Amino acid sequence: MDNAMQVLVNVLETYRGRDRLEEDHAMRCLSILTNVADQLYYPCEHIAWAADAQVIHTKSDKWWLYSTALWGISLLLGILRSLRVLVLLNRKMNDHCKNKQCGESFKRSQKEMRSQIQSEVLKIVSSLADLTNAIHWMPAGFLWAGRFPPWLVGLMGTVSSLIGVYEMAVGGSSGNV
Repeated sequence: MDNAMQVLVNVLETYRGRDRLEEDHAMRCLSILTNVADQLYYPCEHIAWAADAQVIHTKSDKWWLYSTALWGISLLLGILRSLRVLVLLNRKMNDHCKNKQCGESFKRSQKEMRSQIQSEVLKIVSSLADLTNAIHWMPAGFLWAGRFPPWLVGLMGTVSSLIGVYEMAVGGSSGNV
């Protein structure tokens, strides 16, 4: 029961706009849906693991399917959110150019926006690499499920991991939309 309450609290905190980037309605909705997918993912993964470890008596196949599908949905929603951030940043940069704000603060702001654009592009590439693997691990017959050679699955995971390490090394996203 406590876990269910924590899930509800997390979703409501996201909805209330706790994340400062969520001034845009579309981004707020994407964040809420991503949070719901993420919160549902964990119990499904735990049940699948527990079934494999024979801690509980159920078949793990459907729970692995649910967790992989939720992971893919979360990744797809994250990609959409990052694309929305890129659109908003592009608008913001164009507004600065139209208003001919060329002072020192504009140059600093432009540098921050370019850094955030780079971060969002890296998030998209990383999420796409993970999404290709999530689809690969779905049941046969779903898009390209099971068709990747092992080296390609490893490459996609490596690309995603290296981007994550790079993001951690440079401090992740810098600034708000």
